[in-house]
Amino acid sequence: MKTKDYGMVALLIFLAMFIWLRDRSWMSTSDDTLPIIVAIPLFVWLATPWEWREDSLPLKGTWIVVAILSFVIGIATNLTILLAVGWTSLMWSWLSVRLNPKSLPSIKKLLILPIMAFPWVALDAQLIGWWFRLSGASVAAQLFHVGGLAVTHEGTQLVINGIPLSVEAACSGLNTLQSMLIAGSIVAYLYLGEAKDYWINLLWLPIMAWIANTIRIITIGISALAISPEFAMGPFHDIGGWLILFLMFCLCWLMFSVQAPKKSKS
Repeated sequence: MKTKDYGMVALLIFLAMFIWLRDRSWMSTSDDTLPIIVAIPLFVWLATPWEWREDSLPLKGTWIVVAILSFVIGIATNLTILLAVGWTSLMWSWLSVRLNPKSLPSIKKLLILPIMAFPWVALDAQLIGWWFRLSGASVAAQLFHVGGLAVTHEGTQLVINGIPLSVEAACSGLNTLQSMLIAGSIVAYLYLGEAKDYWINLLWLPIMAWIANTIRIITIGISALAISPEFAMGPFHDIGGWLILFLMFCLCWLMFSVQAPKKSKS
């Protein structure tokens, strides 16, 4: 790295801090916050070794324009997703001309991590969280009903054998959804980073995140029945964020590891 590269790194750090701190409502529990913050360090680690070019080329104007427009529109509309795209575009405009061209294809596949490193899901996608809660509660109600339990279901409110269970915003999987997408992206890259259908497999991540989140809602209901509602919505609910990340890893491992041998032979 050269002197001006350190200037770009400082600029990227400053802009990242601006995006993270401009609205801190997404910073709730550590299991929600930590995976998002470490997405960029994970990007740096997975992209190693960093092979820098000796010569210096000008930054690519196209990506600079995308970065500027994304930041301006993102601030004007208060959409964090646009700020994330702008930050990643600025970083790519620099890396694409400073790194060995042979390393660029693999690093391109890791750009999903910088985009996921900013809390746009929690801040911009409330409708997704509502759908996660509503659909998860509906599936849980159907399964408990099939299991022979008395279930009353209205929206995100469940009453199972007389025990009330509210699928609250904390169960919506917003920050947790983004953490799961980060976890799934890492597993996908490790197993399918050299596969032609890598990007297609990423489309499965939201589906697996929904499955994991729904299983979390069901297990909370089971714990409320087996132990107590206080335990289910207290200690068990608090550790649920880490459990759901582990479950997401397992689901992704099952799906992507099966494909890896086939792709490696092609």
